[in-house]
Amino acid sequence: MNGMPTGSTSPAPVLLGALAPLTRPGWAEAGRHLVAGIELAVEEVNAAGGIAGRPLELLVRDTAADPARAEAAVEELAGLGVAAVVGEYHSVVARAAAARADALGVPFLCTSAVLDGLTEEPTEWVARIAPVQSRGWRIYADFLAATGRTRVAVATQPSVYWATGTRVLRDRLAEHGGSLVELDANALTPAELCDALADHGATALLLLAGTPEPAAPIVRAVRADGRLAGILLGAPAGQPEFAEWLAELGADGAGIPFLHYLPEEPGPLGERVGKELRERLGGEPSFVAHEGWDGVTVLAGLLRAAPGHGADRAEVAAAWPRVETEGTRGTVRFTREPGIGVWQWAWAPIRVVDRDPADPARIRTLHGDDRANPLREG
Repeated sequence: MNGMPTGSTSPAPVLLGALAPLTRPGWAEAGRHLVAGIELAVEEVNAAGGIAGRPLELLVRDTAADPARAEAAVEELAGLGVAAVVGEYHSVVARAAAARADALGVPFLCTSAVLDGLTEEPTEWVARIAPVQSRGWRIYADFLAATGRTRVAVATQPSVYWATGTRVLRDRLAEHGGSLVELDANALTPAELCDALADHGATALLLLAGTPEPAAPIVRAVRADGRLAGILLGAPAGQPEFAEWLAELGADGAGIPFLHYLPEEPGPLGERVGKELRERLGGEPSFVAHEGWDGVTVLAGLLRAAPGHGADRAEVAAAWPRVETEGTRGTVRFTREPGIGVWQWAWAPIRVVDRDPADPARIRTLHGDDRANPLREG
């Protein structure tokens, strides 16, 4: 029983576009989790009567971590008549999608990309439920300082995302009296990188690089180097979140702190959706899956409230500041934040966590953000 009208007189669907990296070089496992959350939410929206009696119809497009492909997908979806677009994981790709959505006048709800500068100029067409990079990576730097790891090295690759993260870390560590040195993960072999770490006397190495290459070989090399036994390996971008990390590295992949955007104690809605996602994915759902579910649920509420229920995209975009939707991680409300050009949910939960070396399947909290507990918002 799906709650929708049946028969030849069924109303036309409301079309919803979705973007996700489903093939390499995109982070395909993250894309699979994102789409699982999106699809589950669409099914639940339709079971509850859809959008004013009209079913949501999902049109998923694979970005494969390619900005040009994302731009083309947004253009195609706009031509097909979607009421809005939701999704994307990679920040550089989401930025391209946001720019095209803004140019075409298509509402775009970014679920999982954190780059602060999602658009060059302020726009009314784009909103985001993922926390901004500057907030999360400052929290990560605070964690490093609290554990005495203030002589930090980063193994990085060329990207605006990695470069922005490096700048945030460097500035925040400087406030704690710390320092940061950059090592080129493309130019140095893992062995050469280990030599550089030993020479520098770094107390932490952060993996600002893709996975499995070159991040996994770097992890194995550092773990095997007796000179670096006391160094902390970290991955603020969240590479250890997904099962493929453990499959690639086994025990070597545990004990590597990363940023995690789920509350430590989920509420009833988070518990229920988490259970559904677990069954769908055949394993523990990541925060990315929850972001997908939250994104569609927010858009569904917005579409129901808009006068034309999605027929007029400008009406949909005008409703961002009126959103107040219960998501799996708290009540989503959009505001204008200083320096952020899109409508932003400012209070997504952020924790620094790792995989417990004694039980790598277990996520343990190392550091929390006391400012934000959306399950207790008043």
